[in-house]
Amino acid sequence: MPVTKPSRRAASRNRAYAEADAVNHSFLTALGARIRSLRALRGITRKMLAEQSGVSERFLAELETGNGNASVLLLRHLARALDVPVTSLISEGGEFPAELAHTTELLRKLAPNELHDVQQWLLKRFGESQTQGRRERIALIGLRGAGKSTLGAALAKKLDVPFFELDRLIEKASGVPLAAMFDLYGQSGYRRFERSCLDELLAAQSRFVLATGGSIVSESATFKRLLASCYTIWLRAMPEDHMKRVIAQGDMRPMSQSSEAMADLKRILGEREPLYARADLTIDTSDASLPGALSTIARQFQS
Repeated sequence: MPVTKPSRRAASRNRAYAEADAVNHSFLTALGARIRSLRALRGITRKMLAEQSGVSERFLAELETGNGNASVLLLRHLARALDVPVTSLISEGGEFPAELAHTTELLRKLAPNELHDVQQWLLKRFGESQTQGRRERIALIGLRGAGKSTLGAALAKKLDVPFFELDRLIEKASGVPLAAMFDLYGQSGYRRFERSCLDELLAAQSRFVLATGGSIVSESATFKRLLASCYTIWLRAMPEDHMKRVIAQGDMRPMSQSSEAMADLKRILGEREPLYARADLTIDTSDASLPGALSTIARQFQS
């Protein structure tokens, strides 16, 4: 019959359109999740990313929920603001060797203590030259309000070594306060100063305690440099303690002003926890007092 073929053809075409729409929606959803994850990892709000990228906050919200279809130029602006290659936003996989992907899947199944054992074996087997002197250089990592500055200064005094705060070194090198750093240089500029200051410190000092910025773990190359060169300690705390300490310090930067402050903080902590967990040692500063945490760390360096 004359209507049969057009009807079948139309049905087939509609199925193809529906399948294409589903694939496109899946891609846009993954893109939005990737942007949201990178933003949380770097500890910046949607408003901050909108200001740094020139993309409207409203459209950014649509993009992060998978309902926005961005142009290549817009994605380029976002990638620059997040300081990542634009390909990392739109990648659909296939960037890494299969062996690495399989190994990663195996590692995901390990408990934290097992991961630590694997890390130590890998360092001993493949990174012998890098591990020399690591225990002479101690780096504290963790979210703002974890106690890095307070505990770091006390630990340095106890071990009779210099104490440095990476953010203060960045301020000195750049000549501007940290609060103005992002306005003048943007995220990528801050990261460049962060890496150069870390490299200079490692070249100039053989022994020290260093308090790092909370987002250092989000810059892969710099964090790898830190892990390879320093004995890293994650100062862990409950989100409520982080927020309480930051506000008590008088730091009213974006997170503490937002009505969704706690949700944002928990999301950031959730994104960064797997990275913080790569540290050599974890100290829970919510449960331990300053003297208790100090004693626990100091015991690691007693012969």
